[in-house]
Amino acid sequence: MKKFFLALFLIASLAACTSKTEIVAETPLNEIYQTAYDEFNDEKYDKAAVEFLKAESQYPSSPWASDALIMAAYSQYMDDDFAGAILTADRFMRFHPGNPNVPYVLYLRGMCYYRQVSDVRREPGMSAYALQQFQQLVDRFPKSPYAKNAENKILILKNYIAGKVMYTARNDMKKENWTSAIDRLQSIITDAQETVMTPEALYRLTECYTAIGLPEQVAGYSEMLRKNFPDDKWTKKLDKPVNKMEHD
Repeated sequence: MKKFFLALFLIASLAACTSKTEIVAETPLNEIYQTAYDEFNDEKYDKAAVEFLKAESQYPSSPWASDALIMAAYSQYMDDDFAGAILTADRFMRFHPGNPNVPYVLYLRGMCYYRQVSDVRREPGMSAYALQQFQQLVDRFPKSPYAKNAENKILILKNYIAGKVMYTARNDMKKENWTSAIDRLQSIITDAQETVMTPEALYRLTECYTAIGLPEQVAGYSEMLRKNFPDDKWTKKLDKPVNKMEHD
């Protein structure tokens, strides 16, 4: 008998819960999209991103799901929410790796890092991430309409990173930490030889090797500088005495 009353109680409880539960219908996709684009056109990018993400989460199988993620990421980018845009771009890459808009998403992700690059004296972590994204875009999609722009950004970033290395190398030289300075300067020649820092790196190497008394290395880097950059200002400095470091 107790079991009978217990069963009745459970049935009544479930019925009560069911009667209080409201079935919320999903907003039609076209309505979400209309709201999202209205917010975007009004430059309310944070609200637009929320709506585009809602469209993708409520209709993940829709042909518009990938487009919703792209627009959400772009809205976040326009709102300077770079971390959010990168996460949304990552979601796009995970669920739509073969989508024809992958080159654009790689470019957008690179721009999120690129926009956060700052003073050369600070840690260039963002520049390394941006460089990685742009290089991936150029390597995978060399004929993409974004490839040329990415190549330009790569050169800018390599100059930025080389500038950071040069800044540190100069400080090493002031402290007469010759081994560390030489390593940094040689890395510029190896990894960033197309940058504007290469002539100075070659000249600084002649200074370093002069300081530690290795004339053969001085002659080698002097010859390299003269041969590759005959008219550069750093080449002209070779004719001056190298007994004093120049830090200009």
